[in-house]
Amino acid sequence: MTQITWQEFEKVELRVGTIIKVEDFPEARKPSYKFEVDFGEFGIKKSSGQFAKLYKKEELLNKQVICVTNFPPKQIANFVSEVLTTGFASEEGAVVFGCS
Repeated sequence: MTQITWQEFEKVELRVGTIIKVEDFPEARKPSYKFEVDFGEFGIKKSSGQFAKLYKKEELLNKQVICVTNFPPKQIANFVSEVLTTGFASEEGAVVFGCS
């Protein structure tokens, strides 16, 4: 594993936001959703994630999530993700949110 310095980590901007919209993402390679996250003053940003194995769409509405907000936008299939929503892989390979 490559180690990073504290100064490198300080460049990562993490924000907590609230999911306000969730849609299926059938074009993704793995079971995923695309969603909108409200960051208050920072605005509403689009994201996607492989959370469909563990969560129903209805369970995600109003859920708070931790996102990296200073990565460049990323094209995922036909969708542009503006922030990276964090999660952790379970032993079964499903992605679990890092916040509730």
